[in-house]
Amino acid sequence: MNVRKALSPVVVFSVVATCVSVAGEAESAREGGLKVPFKLERKRVVIPTGVNGSRTFGLILDTGMPFDGAYLFHKEFANDIDMSEAIEVRVPGAGAGEASTALMIESGTLTFGEVAVDSQRVIIAQSFHTQGFPSDGVMGWNLFGHYAVKIDYDAEMITLFDTAGFAADSTWTAIPISLRNNTAFIEGVLEVVEGEKVPVSLYIDLASDEALELLLRPGQKFTAPEGQPESYLGTGLSGDIHGTRGEVKQLSVDGFALHEIPTAFAPANVRSKQEDADGVLGNDFIRRFNVIFDYAHELLYLKPNKTYRAAFD
Repeated sequence: MNVRKALSPVVVFSVVATCVSVAGEAESAREGGLKVPFKLERKRVVIPTGVNGSRTFGLILDTGMPFDGAYLFHKEFANDIDMSEAIEVRVPGAGAGEASTALMIESGTLTFGEVAVDSQRVIIAQSFHTQGFPSDGVMGWNLFGHYAVKIDYDAEMITLFDTAGFAADSTWTAIPISLRNNTAFIEGVLEVVEGEKVPVSLYIDLASDEALELLLRPGQKFTAPEGQPESYLGTGLSGDIHGTRGEVKQLSVDGFALHEIPTAFAPANVRSKQEDADGVLGNDFIRRFNVIFDYAHELLYLKPNKTYRAAFD
């Protein structure tokens, strides 16, 4: 394989490609929506996805993936996909180490459910940090950046709607979100220590199997539990993440309140590149609702589902 070095050694995650519709796709998105089945695996939404006519990969739906394309975790996938025009890049991510190395093409075609999109970045990790990951990779902006995305956790079905004039019916609760670096932030009220309720700004990370992660930094708004032993919390693109585990008394989001939430407490400079975030809302929290992400109108729609009142693990 002829691999060229990138002119810039680090990939800056930004929108660089345009979603291209297959015939009839735009009309379907307007009328009844495009259907994309998924499986809930290890508390994550996993979508069967083809890459450049390859075999099917299981890609995690990731709200933290802010560009069109797919990031594949295992370097042997380069044997399944034509990477003859690949360049070598470095990709920053969560973890205490340096940005990880990867191979990248910008001419991929992804197929999932009733959708096919081209002009996609396909990045294949070369770093040892990702080789043991149980999933094949992640994708996100190619859905969230172009459609109103309904995730029905009860039916394990995603429906993609045209954003023009989209509005959910009155059975849904609409909550404002803000987009920062193409990532959805939501406001809530947090109670870690009983009686100490503070407003917090959280970003949604569907690739996280946690319910809630709180970021530790000087001047944080909340009081973190003391005396907890250090724990391994997971591995990101840039290495391992260590912190502590505890429990939050309550988190309220626009009238919805969940209680006794298991929570990871991690150093902000290791866990997150979002400098203005107080924490991360993971899929173990979000999956208790059926949801619609409408980035175009900066709205998140929620409807409690059958797991809403289930106790956290």
